[in-house]
Amino acid sequence: MPHTNLQTLIRHEGEAPRERSTCGWRDRLISREDRDVAAWAHAVDIDGAREHYHKRSTELYYVLDGTGVVILDGVEHPVNPGTMVHIPPGVVHGAKGRMRVLVVGIPDIADDDLFFVDDATA
Repeated sequence: MPHTNLQTLIRHEGEAPRERSTCGWRDRLISREDRDVAAWAHAVDIDGAREHYHKRSTELYYVLDGTGVVILDGVEHPVNPGTMVHIPPGVVHGAKGRMRVLVVGIPDIADDDLFFVDDATA
């Protein structure tokens, strides 16, 4: 069986750092500080999300709990538990409602890849 030098990672939600984010509160399950990861995954408690976009990164939203709408380029899409949303680079997105979402970013979304539509520097 082949052996790799890449590290594996197992982290339970209660062990993940919790912080404020653009969309609400997030539990950083896998993030840019973790070595040898190709993407990040955060469990996010969304309670309204300011519209923004990324120039390089794709995001996948998987709704775990709650209901609301995800706004993609100005169009509202209803979501509920079990909904998967694919958000390619350049798509302006936000959310309304209260929901818990597993958000996966590919590749890791860096601070310099977050742009707000209402920000004059975007």
